Amino acid sequence: MSTENEGTAVPPAPSAPPPPADAPAASAPQGAHPGSAPAAGDPYGPPAPQAHHDPGESTSAPDPSWPPPPPPPSTPAYGAGGAGHGAAGQGGGGWGAGWGAAHQQPAPKNGRGRGGLVAAVLVAALVAGGLGGGLGYTLARENDSGGSTTVSAGTTGGNVKRDPGTVAAVVAAALPSTVTIEAASSSGEGGTGTGFVFDKQGHIVTNNHVVAEAVDGGNLSATFPDGKKYEAEVVGNAQGYDVAVIKLKNAPSDLKPLTLGNSDDVAVGDSTIAIGAPFGLSDTVTTGIISAKNRPVASSDGSGSKASYMSALQTDASINPGNSGGPLLDAQGNVIGINSAIQSTSNGGFGTGQAGSIGLGFAIPINQAKYVAQELIENGKPVYAKIGASVSLEDTTNGAKITEQGVGGTEPVDPGGPADKAGLKPGDVITKLDDRVIDSGPTLIGEIWTHKPGDEVTITYERGGKERTTELTLGSRVGDS
Repeated sequence: MSTENEGTAVPPAPSAPPPPADAPAASAPQGAHPGSAPAAGDPYGPPAPQAHHDPGESTSAPDPSWPPPPPPPSTPAYGAGGAGHGAAGQGGGGWGAGWGAAHQQPAPKNGRGRGGLVAAVLVAALVAGGLGGGLGYTLARENDSGGSTTVSAGTTGGNVKRDPGTVAAVVAAALPSTVTIEAASSSGEGGTGTGFVFDKQGHIVTNNHVVAEAVDGGNLSATFPDGKKYEAEVVGNAQGYDVAVIKLKNAPSDLKPLTLGNSDDVAVGDSTIAIGAPFGLSDTVTTGIISAKNRPVASSDGSGSKASYMSALQTDASINPGNSGGPLLDAQGNVIGINSAIQSTSNGGFGTGQAGSIGLGFAIPINQAKYVAQELIENGKPVYAKIGASVSLEDTTNGAKITEQGVGGTEPVDPGGPADKAGLKPGDVITKLDDRVIDSGPTLIGEIWTHKPGDEVTITYERGGKERTTELTLGSRVGDS
């Protein structure tokens, strides 16, 4: 499915199904609408599916060179991006999120109906309020001589010590290590996102789409919850992974890196805490649970640039434009993911033209993000795993098909590459990578990128109607271009 990275500039999306006859009209998501996605090359595996594709859209062989082609114009943008970056919608193995038409509640007839009812209720409330106030005053006056029965707390809320493991205690420890990032190009275009302290040397991890405007010059700053602001620079960025690392200039000596958890151990139903700056409201905290794992997601910033792909953690913690790059924590305060994208109706149903949370947020698993961040710090460039074959990005549920011909006349299977050595051929349909079911090319790329170059994986594929398996050692490619 495709998602949007949260941000201020968001492409419009259809609204929701009609509400019940007695309820006000409101936009809400409707069932998913399958679509097809363009073909892309393998460099790192097949890209994730895009939303709102027409079923009849043609599919061509993917370009074996990186980066993958951009998502279609209707693909939602990054969901967790800052103010100024697009909002995101679901992404995945060929799933497209479709939305129904908005429903306008009919106007009351003959001057009666809902409007009259509301007015009557308001009047009744005012009358009851007046009676209650007068009665309360009378009773208080008559019982004044009897003494007060009010019980006061011994301490105020600000002095209460929160027990370890409570949301308040976790946030109190983690919040000082998060920052609100402001990024702008040399022309002044940009937005707001979030990041968190990665190490004591001043490195901050965030999303690529949060800092993309400042990569080639521009202004970049990070502000801590205590109001201290530091200029920063981009150390490295990985467009395909949607991960970036920036470094604070004149970083303070008392930085406290957040503890990184193990995203492989996360279970559906685990509690989550998201920290970010939704719509520019810095240091905002929301809570939820892990609602799904290994969700194939393709996201775009809505500008027509190339898509990013991930096998994401899905959460219902409220994530909005500006949350991008912020930490998704577990109940112990460990970082288990980077909030990156959301499924959204784009206009939020309120005519604002800005995407908002509908309870479908997606985070890059921290195990993957940690590997990418370390590569960016050490080498300044990302390293991607690849199988060395071009696969179709057609939105199907049958698997990832190796194309008969590569883009521009190139070989669909790289001679001497990982797929070639494993015995894979054009026309083979990959249905599993280890124990992960592969339903399309876009799903495969997200799974490949959860691995590192050199990892050995088991590929299950179909050829001539027969199922086969083979062992494959993933290759590598450095950089986004």
